[in-house]
Amino acid sequence: MTENAPFKVVKTNDEWRAQLNDLEYHVLREAGTERPFTGEYTDTTTEGVYRCRACNAELFRSNEKFSSHCGWPSFFAPLAEERVRYLTDDSLPGRPRVEVRCATCDSHLGHVFEGEGYDTPTDLRYCINSVCLTLEPAES
Repeated sequence: MTENAPFKVVKTNDEWRAQLNDLEYHVLREAGTERPFTGEYTDTTTEGVYRCRACNAELFRSNEKFSSHCGWPSFFAPLAEERVRYLTDDSLPGRPRVEVRCATCDSHLGHVFEGEGYDTPTDLRYCINSVCLTLEPAES
C-alpha cells in the first residue's frame, strides 16, 4: 500500500456478524434497507459528524444534512468524495439507482438521487439508512 492510499477495513462475514446486530448486518453488509421513519437520525438536528457504524470512518457532517421528509436521513454531499464510492444499482426493474457505499469498509449506506428539486447547493439527496451511521456530536 502506498503512503497516500486510503486505509481499508476488510473482515470476514463471521467477523461482521459478531460486530453488528441483525439489522445492521442486513443493511450494511447485504445492502438491505431499514423501514422509513424508524431510524434514529431521520429527524436529528444535532451538530456533529456522522460516521460509518461498521468502521467508524467519517462520512457526513450535520451541516450537509437537510430535511427531505423521505423517511431516512438526507445529506446533500459527503464529507469528502473519497469517503464514499458509487455503484450502479439495477435491483429495481425499470428504476436504476446509484448505491452509496463506505469507501473504507465497502458497507452499503443507501442511495444518492439527483434532480429532485430540493433547495440544496448540489441538487443531490444522499438517502442514507440511520442504522448505517453513528453521530459524534460537536463539542460545545
